[in-house]
Amino acid sequence: MEDGSSNIRVRLLDNCYNNNNDGRIEDNTISGPTSFSRTCFNGLNALSGVGILSVPYALASGGWLSLIFFLIIAISTYYTSLLIQRCMDIDPTIRNYPDIGERAFGTMGRMLVSTTMNVELYMVVTGFLILEGDNLQNLFGQLQIFGLDGKQCFVIIISLIILPTVWLNNMSILSYISASGVLASIVLLASILWAALFDGIGFQTSQTHFINWKGMPTAISLYAFCYCAHPVFPTLYTSMINPKKFSKVMFVCFLLCTISYASMAIVGYLMFVPSVLSQITLNLPTNKISSKVAIYTTLVNPIAKYSLMIKPLENSLENQLPIHYKTRVCSLLIRTTLVISTVIVALAIPFFGYLMSLVGAFLSVTASIVLPCLCFLKISGIYQRLGFEQIFIVGIVIMGIAIMLVGTYTSVLQIISHL
Repeated sequence: MEDGSSNIRVRLLDNCYNNNNDGRIEDNTISGPTSFSRTCFNGLNALSGVGILSVPYALASGGWLSLIFFLIIAISTYYTSLLIQRCMDIDPTIRNYPDIGERAFGTMGRMLVSTTMNVELYMVVTGFLILEGDNLQNLFGQLQIFGLDGKQCFVIIISLIILPTVWLNNMSILSYISASGVLASIVLLASILWAALFDGIGFQTSQTHFINWKGMPTAISLYAFCYCAHPVFPTLYTSMINPKKFSKVMFVCFLLCTISYASMAIVGYLMFVPSVLSQITLNLPTNKISSKVAIYTTLVNPIAKYSLMIKPLENSLENQLPIHYKTRVCSLLIRTTLVISTVIVALAIPFFGYLMSLVGAFLSVTASIVLPCLCFLKISGIYQRLGFEQIFIVGIVIMGIAIMLVGTYTSVLQIISHL
């Protein structure tokens, strides 16, 4: 099997989530060893997502002081990625994230980890549809069909384009596009900078604010959403030629992504304050070449990534079917139903920023901060003895739970108030 990055995303996701009939994760480990540089690229691709579009809005919501919380989130999630590695070092039979949950808390632990990951994937692909609808409406204006407004029409049109890709069993073609997350982030940041420096938008400093406590929960939740790749990390670890270098891979990935996210947050905030929208591309003037590059780059990736991201959930549902229902027709019916359901949610809750804030607060914090800490405490046994590291980890858990409660409450209130 080749070691190219073009197919790595499919293998990583299948490794992390692919359930068999007895509820266990199949051991579909990557057969070819992966080099340090290739693992860095795969880690960067996993961490580089649509969260980069919302970090300017997050900074605008919380003010400059929220960047401190951004760094705390980045450092905490980096540390929890190392805890995942240490769990796997303790028990070499662990191959993926649900295995860690089971090793720590038995069948309930596996179910909790798997459910958290699947719900998070479902909400992320729903966010893809909202993102596509917002940006297409921004590009082409209102479109009225059967009484539906422009954004709703575009969401349905995009879902019809995506649907055939969801029916595919071979994801290798789409993985060439989906593996471009790193490149897309670079192109997007470069386009935004070009628009600021050469297309007359410029930077504004007079209307920025230092702190906005009311918007701080939204800011922190969106920051957490940027670092939600932890379910992929165990498979990255097992795929390496030298797993001992995994901590260095994580350091490189988190450092570069943090620089990228922080740069986009600061540049986007200074460009469009005080009216920063939930996606930076919605603020861009559509008559500029740089803006079109940024918007089209934003549009292409979610179309390709939708089917890859939802595939683990498809597999999980299809594997629960009785053997006589495991037919191609039933498979297509499940996949089509999933797409339709995400369209319904996207139309019912068309608020990208608030929805991703909810995902960040409730699901990303759970999967990337709380669960790695709790699992490590249980697997390592250090919860039985008082020490600095135990206190530090418990502190991270308390912080994560606080973000989860306050962020989820705030996001739900925002969604309800805008319905």
